[in-house]
Amino acid sequence: MASYNEILNRLETEGNLRTIPSNEEREIIDFSTNDYMGLATRIDLREEFFSRDANKLLPMSSSASRLLASCQKEHNRLEELLEELYGRPALLFNSGYHANTGVLPALAEGNTFIVADKLSHASIIDGMVLSRAKFTRYPHNDYDRLERIVSDSAGKHDRIIIVTESIFSMDGDSSDIERLADIKRRYRNTMLYVDEAHAFGVTGKYGLGLSHDSACFDDVDVVIGTFGKAAASAGAFASVSPTIKAYLINRARSFIFSTALSPMTSAWTRFMIETLTGMEDERHHVKRLSLMLHEALHLTGSEPSHIAPFITGDSRKAIELSTRLKALGYKALPIRTPTVPAGTERIRFSLSASMSDNDITGLGKALSSLTS
Repeated sequence: MASYNEILNRLETEGNLRTIPSNEEREIIDFSTNDYMGLATRIDLREEFFSRDANKLLPMSSSASRLLASCQKEHNRLEELLEELYGRPALLFNSGYHANTGVLPALAEGNTFIVADKLSHASIIDGMVLSRAKFTRYPHNDYDRLERIVSDSAGKHDRIIIVTESIFSMDGDSSDIERLADIKRRYRNTMLYVDEAHAFGVTGKYGLGLSHDSACFDDVDVVIGTFGKAAASAGAFASVSPTIKAYLINRARSFIFSTALSPMTSAWTRFMIETLTGMEDERHHVKRLSLMLHEALHLTGSEPSHIAPFITGDSRKAIELSTRLKALGYKALPIRTPTVPAGTERIRFSLSASMSDNDITGLGKALSSLTS
C-alpha cells in the first residue's frame, strides 16, 4: 500500500497536487470566485446591516443543533422568507455539501433507485454513496438515455429519484428542467431533485433559479440552494413540501447532528436574499457579460452562462496558463482531475456583476496573446 507521501509525490508529478492559494498582494481581476452578484465585497451592505442595532446583538454561534438550540428566531425568519419566495417550506443546512449528503440518504430509505447526471457535483455522488441505495449515472444531459434507465427500472423499485444540477459547476451549461419534469411525470413513484447551487441568486425571476423560472416548478420535488455563492454568505437550504420538510427534520443526519448556522449568519443571509431579489439590472448585466465571455473563449454549442471553461486537456498546461494569466492581472484557477475527467482539464472562468465590459475584453486579449 502506498504511503501518504508517495501519493502526494505522485500527485505532484502528475500536476494534480492541490495547495491552498495565498491572498493576493496586488489588485487583480478575479475570475476564480463564485461571487456571481458581486455582493461579497460590498462594504456598503455590511455597513447597512450593522447599522441596525438588533443585528449587532445577534449571537455568533447557535451552540447546538436546531433540535436543541434555543436561539431559533433568525433561522425561522430566513426559512419563512424562502417559503414566501418559493411558495413552499424550506429547511436550512450548513452547506450545500451538508444538504446533498443529508437529503439524498434520507429520501432514499427502502428500495430506492437514484439516477444522477454524470457531471453532478461530488456532494451528490457522496450523498448517493451514503444512502446505500442502488444508483447509476446517466450520460451528461442525455435525456433519452435517462428515460431508458427510468423505464427499465420502473416497477423494480419503490421509488426512483432523478438528480441533476440546474447549472453545472464546471461547464456552466444547463439542464432541461421541463424535459426532466416530463420524464418524472410519466413514471409512478419518481421524484425530481435539482441542485441550484450555481443558479440561485443569478438566474430566473428574483434570482430563484432555473426550476422556479420553469413552467413545471411543482414537479420539482426538491430544490437545493446555497448561500455561499451569489448570496455572499454561508449555508444552504432545501425547498420541499411540508411532508418532506417534516421528514428531513427527523431523518437527515447532517441536519440532526450538526450545530446550526449562527443567528448572525442567518440574519445576514436573509438580508442578502432581500437584496438579491431586487437585483434584476445586475442579473441582466451578468447575462450580457456571459455573452461577451463566451465569444472571448470561442465557446459554441451551449447557452452562455456566468461559468465558462477553457479546456487545455492537460493539468500542467492548465497550471501554466493560469500562472501566465495571473502575471497579466487575471486570476483564474486550473481545474484538474479528479474534479473533472482526465483529458478535460481546464481553466474555469466565473463572472461577477462587479465586472465591466473592459474586464472581459482585456481577458480575451490576454488569452489570445497566450494561446495563439
